[in-house]
Amino acid sequence: MSFSPESFQRRREQVRKVLRSRKLDALLVTGERNVAWLSGFTGDSTWLLVTQDKEVLLSDFRFVTQIEEECPGVTGVIRSSSQRLTDILAETCGQLHVERCGFEGHLVTVETAELFRNLPDPTTWVSTTQEIEQLRAIKDRDEIAEIREAVRFAERGFRCFQAALRPDKTERQLSAELEHAMRGFGAAGFCFPAIVAVGDRAALPHYRAGNNLLSASPILLLDWGARAFSGYCSDLTRTMVTAKPDKTFEKVYRTVLEAQLAAIQKIGPGVRCGDVDAVARQFIAAAGYGKYFDHGLGHGIGLDVHEVPRLSRNSDVILKPGMVVTVEPGIYLPGWGGVRIEDDVLVTRQGCEVLSSLPKDWDSVLTAC
Repeated sequence: MSFSPESFQRRREQVRKVLRSRKLDALLVTGERNVAWLSGFTGDSTWLLVTQDKEVLLSDFRFVTQIEEECPGVTGVIRSSSQRLTDILAETCGQLHVERCGFEGHLVTVETAELFRNLPDPTTWVSTTQEIEQLRAIKDRDEIAEIREAVRFAERGFRCFQAALRPDKTERQLSAELEHAMRGFGAAGFCFPAIVAVGDRAALPHYRAGNNLLSASPILLLDWGARAFSGYCSDLTRTMVTAKPDKTFEKVYRTVLEAQLAAIQKIGPGVRCGDVDAVARQFIAAAGYGKYFDHGLGHGIGLDVHEVPRLSRNSDVILKPGMVVTVEPGIYLPGWGGVRIEDDVLVTRQGCEVLSSLPKDWDSVLTAC
């Protein structure tokens, strides 16, 4: 799906409301995902300057045609090979009479921030934090459709992954086969390196697939996500067994599953993110595994696989319709393994909708082994 020029214009109008509230003449957007969200530009090394009545892409010769094709109605200012982006930034700010310009202080380096402030131009530079990311947190109908597609790619790939499980395959081989399958179904590829963890490696929440054979343990944890060609992501986790599980696995699995289901039930508009986290965390603690679950319950997804809001114990952010979050409690026992279950959940006006549909009940785990 390609987004209409009107969609990008509506997003830029949201930025202009931020400008007025912050008493800024312009905002310089440097983050690649943020530039893409506001303009449709899919290249790199390009900044977007948004004023109260104009939008200007600052770029170079490589992207002249791409800007014309992807960003109709947006002015492009192209630096020569003897110029830096900051040179044409200063010129453009001067021409547009920008006196106070915000920049993405959470994304630029200290060196770049100093370059802004030392430009030979009377513009005052003001550091801002996550202004565009906060706007991106609430997805419109077209964005939700793209996330649904990314979920479908991931789910179809998972079914091929299950069918390809063989004792003599390594974690890395299984990861490669999963990505190949998703690409065959139309995905751009993984949106992050898949976590394929056999046995005690499943106790490492962000493990990277290695050379462990599937036959080394009956426990197999898979955390993966597909990226659609629009750039939107999915993020799922399933823990499975390849042989009859022991009693510990059953207890841990059932605990994680019930914690996740309870947390999802809590999600809805007006609910504090920290309260959703608390539901799962308290359930796991009551089962005796509290110290083995100490990461956040989930996060937003969209053009980035990790976005705001965060479902964490200290988050006071209030959920709103259009937000899409992961819910991914886990229990990790060093030397034994771990269990995590993750789904993508859309906040609706009435409550929530789980976008992912892969089986996760205990009977499906037994059927798979």
